[in-house]
Amino acid sequence: MPGDVGRVLVVDDSQVIRQLIKVNLELDGFEVMTASDGEECLEAVHRFAPDVITLDLAMPRLDGMRTVGRLRVDARTAQIPLVLVSASAAPEVPVGVDAVLAKPFEPAELVGLVRALCERARKRAVHLAKPLAERRCPSRTLAP
Repeated sequence: MPGDVGRVLVVDDSQVIRQLIKVNLELDGFEVMTASDGEECLEAVHRFAPDVITLDLAMPRLDGMRTVGRLRVDARTAQIPLVLVSASAAPEVPVGVDAVLAKPFEPAELVGLVRALCERARKRAVHLAKPLAERRCPSRTLAP
């Protein structure tokens, strides 16, 4: 069933690249939404609630790094793992980005990376939720 593995927002100005990434992720069980630039990403991210976002670096209107900056300052999106997928990506991982994948890429490498980031994000969510549950006071009843 789509989405069982995770939800991914794919952001790239190339329709061919968006479709390539989308198809490969969907074949592996991910639910995928696409956006053609950073502005569309910021409009879609709250509606779709992705586990991971893949971002191209060079896009019209709002490029990848400016989109990263906007996502990281918003408390609702600050913890979403971000993968920079770009032909012009630097070999080092920029601040605010969780991983970099250079174009051209092997689809299996992309799927594996996204899967690992989804699993890490879900473990983090469980880890953060667990202490809250442990802090709840047990109900107490007075014995008659």
